[in-house]
Amino acid sequence: MFNKLTSSEGGRGLLLISPPFFYALLLMAFPLGAIILFSFWTQDFMDVDTTFTLNNYRQIIEQPIYGALLQRSLFVSAVVTMVTVLLAFPIAYFVSFHVRPDRKSLWLFLITIPFWTSYLIRVFLWKVILGYNGVINTGLLNIGLIDEPLTFILYNINAVIITLAHAFAPFAILPIFVALEKIDRSLLEASRDLGENKVMTFFRVTLPLAMPGVVAAVLIVFIPTIGDYVTPELMGGAGGKLIANMIQTQFLALNNAPLGAALAVVAMLSVTAISLVFILLNRRWLRGRS
Repeated sequence: MFNKLTSSEGGRGLLLISPPFFYALLLMAFPLGAIILFSFWTQDFMDVDTTFTLNNYRQIIEQPIYGALLQRSLFVSAVVTMVTVLLAFPIAYFVSFHVRPDRKSLWLFLITIPFWTSYLIRVFLWKVILGYNGVINTGLLNIGLIDEPLTFILYNINAVIITLAHAFAPFAILPIFVALEKIDRSLLEASRDLGENKVMTFFRVTLPLAMPGVVAAVLIVFIPTIGDYVTPELMGGAGGKLIANMIQTQFLALNNAPLGAALAVVAMLSVTAISLVFILLNRRWLRGRS
C-alpha cells in the first residue's frame, strides 16, 4: 500500500500534506469538540455536571441580553467589514494598476508594517489618538474647530469600529491585491477598444474579476472581528461590549464555562450561516453576469 502511494505524484503529495493536515485537524477539532460538549453541561462554581441538558441554550433564548449582544456584534462586524473593504480596495487597486512593478514589493512591505507591533499596542495607540485629551481633540481645539473635546469617538461603538477597521485593513488589502494582479490587462484594453469608458470597464471587467479577492477579504475581516474581545474591552466602554466579552466573562469571571461555551457555539453558527449566505449570493451574482 505504501509503495502504491509513493509511486504516483498524487500519492506522494498526499503523504506530504497528511501530517500537517491531521495536526491542524487535531488542533481545531479537539477544542471545537470540547466547546460543543461543554455547552450541553452545567456548572455550579467549581462543580461541573456532565448530565446532558439544553438549559444553556434555553437561557440564551429567554434572556434578551444575549440576543442584544449578538446582534450588536454582528452589526459591528458588518460595519467594520464594509468600511475596511471599501477603504482597502482603492489602495489595492492603486498598488496593482498604478505602481511600477519594481516598487510593488515596497508598497506591500509598507502595508504590512502594522504587523510589526503588538495588536494590544496598536489598540492603546488608538486610545491615545481618540482620547478626551488625545491627538484628535487637541488638534481640533488648537485650530478652533471645536470648543470642547469630542466624547463620541472613544469608549463606544464608534471607537471599536475605527480600531478594528485599522487593525484588519492589511488583511483586506492583500487578498484584493492578489486578485487584481491576476487580471489579464488585455481584457481591459479589449473593453476600451469596444467603446467602454474607464468607469464601465471597472464595473463590468475589473470588479467581477476581482470578486474572489473581495470575498476573501470580507470573510477574513468579518469572521475574526465578531470574536474580538480585546478591542471592545479597551475601547468600547460600558456600551461597547460585544458577545466575545460576555463569553470571556462567563468563562473567567462567573465560572460558568458551559454557558460561555453555548454562547460561543451560537456565535459560530451565526457567523457560519451569514458567511455561507454571502458566498452563495456572490456566486449567484457572478453567474447572473456571465
